[in-house]
Amino acid sequence: MKKFVAGLLAFCMMAGLVTACGKKEDGAVETVEKKDTVKTDDGKIVINLWSFTDEVPKMVDKYIELHPEFGEKYEVKVSITPTTDGAYQPALDTALTGGGADSPDMFCAEAAFVLKYTQGDMSMYAAPYSDLGIDVDKDIADAQIAPYSVDIGTRTADGKVVALGYQATGGAFIYRRSIAKDVFGTDDPAAIADEIGSGSQNWDKFYEAAAKLKENGTPIISGDGDIWHAIENSSEAGWVADDTLVIDGKREAFIDISKDLTDNGWSNQTQDWTEAWYADMAGTSETPCFGFFGPAWLINYTMGEHCDNTYGDWAVCPPPVGFFWGGTWVIANAASSDEVKAGVGELIRWITLDTSETGLQYMWANGTLNGEGGTKDSVASNTVMAKSNGELEFLGGQNMFDVFVPANEYANGKNLTQYDEKINSIWRDQVRQYTAGEATRDEAIENFKTGVAGELGLAV
Repeated sequence: MKKFVAGLLAFCMMAGLVTACGKKEDGAVETVEKKDTVKTDDGKIVINLWSFTDEVPKMVDKYIELHPEFGEKYEVKVSITPTTDGAYQPALDTALTGGGADSPDMFCAEAAFVLKYTQGDMSMYAAPYSDLGIDVDKDIADAQIAPYSVDIGTRTADGKVVALGYQATGGAFIYRRSIAKDVFGTDDPAAIADEIGSGSQNWDKFYEAAAKLKENGTPIISGDGDIWHAIENSSEAGWVADDTLVIDGKREAFIDISKDLTDNGWSNQTQDWTEAWYADMAGTSETPCFGFFGPAWLINYTMGEHCDNTYGDWAVCPPPVGFFWGGTWVIANAASSDEVKAGVGELIRWITLDTSETGLQYMWANGTLNGEGGTKDSVASNTVMAKSNGELEFLGGQNMFDVFVPANEYANGKNLTQYDEKINSIWRDQVRQYTAGEATRDEAIENFKTGVAGELGLAV
C-alpha cells in the first residue's frame, strides 16, 4: 500500500492534479489544488460526503432535519464504499488525488487506517478544523474530548487538529457476574477490578485471577485476540519508525502471553469474529469464559447480539492497562472551497464537539438519536457523558460511563502508524502459528519480519 500511494501521488503531481505533496523542507504542510464550488440547479452548494457505512450519512440527515435552514443552503451527496476486501481506501485515495467536482469534501476514516489521512501519506488532504470556522482549542477543552482521539486526529507536521471522532472506544474488562460470584464471592466491579489488577499497568494479578478461575474450570478470556488490543496500545513505540519495522518489547511479549493463555488453559483459544467467540458471549460453549476486553461498542453491537441467556449477567471494570479499540474520525478536504468548508465545518462541529442536548454526542450517549429507547454508547466528550445516563440492563443496571470515562482518559493514541492494520494481521497470524506448535518462537518472529518486508517494503 505504501508503494501504491507513493506512486499514485507522484503520478498526480506530474499530471498537475496536485500542486504539492507531503511536507516542505521547513516542515509545513504542502497545499493541494483548490476545488471550485459546485451548485445544484436550484442554487444549493454541494457537499460530497464519503463514508464506508451509513452511520455518518444518517447523522447528517438528522442534522438537516433539526436545522432545515442548512438543507436550504446545502445539498449533501453521499458515496458509501464498504471496507470489504479493502475497497474503500483505494477509491477514496483516487478521488482525493483526482480532485474535481465529485471528489470528497468530507470523509470518514476508521482507526485501522485513519493515521494515513491525519499524519501519513494522505495527510495533506486533511483541512485543519480551524480552517472550518471551529474554535478548536476551546471546543475540545469544553467538551473534554478523550486525549487519544485528539492525538490521532492531530497532524504531526504542523500540530493542527484535522480529525476527531464522535464515539469513544476506550476499553474495559467485561465479565460475567455469575462466574465472579462463584469464583471470587462477589460480582462488585470494584472488587473484580482489584482481582484482575485494574490500572496496575502489568498482567501479574490478571494471571493470578486466571489461575484461580482455572481451578474452577473457567478460562479467563475467550481467545488471545481479547487481550491483544490492550497489549498493542500499552506499548511505548509503534510498529514503524523511519520506514523501519520496530518490535516494541510489550508487543513482542504478546507471543509469550498468548502461549501462556494456551498452555495453561486460561483461554478457549477462539479467534475473534468467529462462531466460537460468539458462543463464549452466549455462554453456550463447553467451558464458557469469564470475560472480554473491549469498548462500549463491543457490548452494544456484538455481545448484545450474541448474548442469548447471558443478557444482564455482565458488568464492567477498568482493565489492567489502558487501551482503545476502533472508532471513526471525520475529516474535511483541504481542497474544498471556503463556501463548502463552512458547511462541512458546521456538520463536523455538531458531530464531534457540540455538547448541547441537541448535539449528536448527547443523543448518541443517551440513545435518543432516532427516538427514545435507542442504543446508548460511549462518546468522545466526557462532558456529555457526565450529564448522561449510561445505565444498561445488559450490565445489570450498571452505569457504564463510570468506567468508560476514565477508560477513555487512559487510552494511548501516540503509538499508532498508518500501517497497523496489515502489520497486526501478519503478527497475529504468526503468533497463532507459534502457539499451535507449527513454528518455533524464533521462526514466528522471523516469518513476521519477512512478511512485513514483503507486503510493505519496510526495512526490518
